[in-house]
Amino acid sequence: MFFLLAFIIFLAAYLGAGYYVWRVPEQEAEQMLSHRLRELRASVRARAQAPSGLIRTEQRGTFAFLGDFVEWLGMLRRLQEYIAQADLKYRAADVLGLMLVLLVGTFLLLEVFGLKLLLLRLLVALAAAALPLVYILRVRARRLRKFEENLPDAIDLFTRTMRAGHNIHSGLETIAAETLEPVRMEFRKVMEELALGSPIEATLHNLGKRVPLIDLKFFITGLILQRQTGANMVSVLENLATLVRERLNMAAKLKAHTAQQRFSAGLLCTMPLVVGLGFWILKPEYIKLLYTDPVGSKFLTYAIISEIVGILVIRKIANIKA
Repeated sequence: MFFLLAFIIFLAAYLGAGYYVWRVPEQEAEQMLSHRLRELRASVRARAQAPSGLIRTEQRGTFAFLGDFVEWLGMLRRLQEYIAQADLKYRAADVLGLMLVLLVGTFLLLEVFGLKLLLLRLLVALAAAALPLVYILRVRARRLRKFEENLPDAIDLFTRTMRAGHNIHSGLETIAAETLEPVRMEFRKVMEELALGSPIEATLHNLGKRVPLIDLKFFITGLILQRQTGANMVSVLENLATLVRERLNMAAKLKAHTAQQRFSAGLLCTMPLVVGLGFWILKPEYIKLLYTDPVGSKFLTYAIISEIVGILVIRKIANIKA
C-alpha cells in the first residue's frame, strides 16, 4: 500500500514536472508572439494615421469646419480649384469664412451708419463679401493669360527636343527647365509627380485640371496619343503652336481696334461713382438723403442695380471671343 501511494505521488510529480517543462515555454512563446503582434498592430495604426513623406496632404485652414459643413455642395472644391489655378496659398474654407465675416460686418456697419433700407444694405454687403472672390478670379485670369502667352514657345521647345531624338519624358523635363513662369512651375510639378511614380497619363490629366486651357488640352491629348499609338505628332504640335500664336495675335488686334469703345464703356460705368463722390465732397446733404430718407434709399437701390446690369451688358458686348 505504501509503495502504491509512493508510486502515485512520484508519477504525479513526474507528470507535473513534464507538463511544466513542456507547457511553460510554449506559453512564454505565445505571450511573446501576442505581444509582438500587438506592437505591430499599433505601429501599423500609427503609420496609417501619420502622413507619409511621399503623400501630398492638404493643410486644413482655420475655418475648416465651414468646409465640412458645405462640402456636399461642391462650392468649396470649385473655389479651391480656382485658388490653386491662381497659384495662391489660401484655403477655400478660410476664404469662405472671410466672405461671411465681410458680409455680416458690412451689413451691421451700414445699419450703424443709418442706412435703413434692407435691400440696399444687402446689396452693399454682398458686394463687399465678393471682394476676395473677385481678387482670386482676377489673379487666376492673369496667370492663365500669361501661361497661354508662353505656351507656344514651350510647345516649340518640346517639338525641337523630340526632333533631336529624345523621348516624351526628356521633352517635358526640357520645358520644366527652360521655359518662363508660370509654365515652368506647372511642368516642374509634372516632373515631381513623375519622379514619385505617377503614370504619365494621369500626370498630364492633372496638369490639364490645374491649367484649364483648351490649347493645353490639345497638347496633352497629342502627347497621350503619341505615347499610346506611337504616331509622329511633332508636325501636329508645330501646327498647334502656330495656331495658338495666330489666335493670340488676332485677340491683340481686336483689343487694339476696340480700345476706344472699351474706354468709353469704362468712362460711362465710372461716371456715376465720380459724380457721387464729387457731391459727397461739395454737398454732403444731397448724398445723405439717398440713404437716410426712405424714398432716397429706393432711388439709390434702383441706381445701383441699374449700374450693375449696365456694366454686365457692356462687358458682355465688349468681350469678343478670339
